[in-house]
Amino acid sequence: MLRNKNYIYGPTDIDVPSHLHLGHYMLDRLMEFESGKIINGQTDETTTLGQLAQHSMNLAVSLTHMGIRKGDVIGLCSENRIEFWSSVIGTVLSGAALTAINMNYTKGEITHVLSISKPKFIICSETAYKTHEKTFKSLRHIQKIITYGDNKEVSYHELISKNVKFDDFVATEVRGQDDLAFILYSSGTTGLPKGVMLTHLNCLNTFCHLFSPRVEVPFEPIVLTVNPWFHAMGLMGGLMGFSHGRTTVFLPRFQMDLYLRTIEKYKVTVAQVVPPILVALTKTEIKYDVSSVMIVYCGAAPLGSEVSNAIQKIFPNAMPVLQAYGMTECTLAITRNVNIFQAIPGCVGEATYTVVIKVIDTETKQPLGPHKPGEVCVKGGVVMKGYVGKDRREDFDEEGFFRTGDVAYYDDEGNFYIVDRLKELIKYMGFQVAPAEIEAVLLQHPAVRDAGVVGVPEAQAGEVPRAFVALQPGAEAAVEELQAFVAERLSKPKHLRGGVRFVPDIPKNPSGKIMRKELRKLAQEKSKL
Repeated sequence: MLRNKNYIYGPTDIDVPSHLHLGHYMLDRLMEFESGKIINGQTDETTTLGQLAQHSMNLAVSLTHMGIRKGDVIGLCSENRIEFWSSVIGTVLSGAALTAINMNYTKGEITHVLSISKPKFIICSETAYKTHEKTFKSLRHIQKIITYGDNKEVSYHELISKNVKFDDFVATEVRGQDDLAFILYSSGTTGLPKGVMLTHLNCLNTFCHLFSPRVEVPFEPIVLTVNPWFHAMGLMGGLMGFSHGRTTVFLPRFQMDLYLRTIEKYKVTVAQVVPPILVALTKTEIKYDVSSVMIVYCGAAPLGSEVSNAIQKIFPNAMPVLQAYGMTECTLAITRNVNIFQAIPGCVGEATYTVVIKVIDTETKQPLGPHKPGEVCVKGGVVMKGYVGKDRREDFDEEGFFRTGDVAYYDDEGNFYIVDRLKELIKYMGFQVAPAEIEAVLLQHPAVRDAGVVGVPEAQAGEVPRAFVALQPGAEAAVEELQAFVAERLSKPKHLRGGVRFVPDIPKNPSGKIMRKELRKLAQEKSKL
């Protein structure tokens, strides 16, 4: 294969099954590891991967009998719970695409995303049903509502009550390179969410490379996750873990005391987290035995090297924090740390399987070499089919690369380092200032619990950085103190000339990304006073 010297190429030696069917693949893996477990760490409810396979087959057959066909879409709106996974795999086995919905969305947000995917059926938890029943029933394309609870709707538990024999079960045939397995939603940090179309082959390219070769670790992987499963990191990470037969412990939501207690109780060895959890851990007195943790995986948002280094003191037996860089549009990961024993703090790893990456100058669009920040563009088997209802040419260049909107650079060994979102960079006197860098410094201050930075207009400079800061309980800090703290550690363009505003919490989406558009609204409100 001809190679461009300014492109970074990931490995291509993957073993994808010829049927190209994600559901078929997952079913085979679940049956291979049928004694593996999924545990609700809050209630201790447990199911095996064999039971998950059985429920998934049962649901697929029931959905087919109810009229679901290849090309249909089924919505899933629920908190993290064991039934979630058979709903996902059963839907994909039926030939339908699954669209996972954030149950904390408002009526307007749910209406927006469902108008994109137009699901025929909705599967939901009791909580989601109570909150969104009227909205679901107001949408004409939704023909049936299936619930985990007892009400007048179709009962999920009845649909999985008749066991189907594995040897007799046949998944609905799909064309894996074209047919959709999922419609997920972009994070919406800079605008309304868009519907991301992921094919069966996108997912198989993401999952199957871990078996060529297998990643060997010197301990039993007992994984703890609190990531929401409607989000790509939680959804794809969960399916990948099951396909390895890993024991998965989950919590419906993050609560610090419960989280630490769960690590101690189940002797968790692998923690899958987003940066806000690690930041919170560094500012918490640890009263539980967390020495079992050997690996910490972090993704979904930038993590500063200071936090990464501090985490190793909390988990004394853990290796350096492993980071990955990805997005919903690329199924899961674009880069990842492949050497679990030698992760570089602040580095998000190297190009993953099937991926080709170029970093381009934001003005000339020409590929850049090592150590030169620019926009990340990516193509390969993990890159989405496209956005629902949107021309691919708006988001892909003439070579077929997807323009991520993220700014990064790579070193001479091909290791990547994220700078920030292109749209979130602050333009000060011609300099590009990354909010994430200022936020990482503010988090080092002992009084600061969390921080978010945006640019605010300024006549001469164009934009200047303004910080929004949430303080530790009972802590105090003056605006001038925090401005000086940053000024001592960063160059002049990064000083907080836009001031500091104290807020109760920093608005974030479920994956841990700062909702800067909300901070900009706060900045505008203040400017009007």
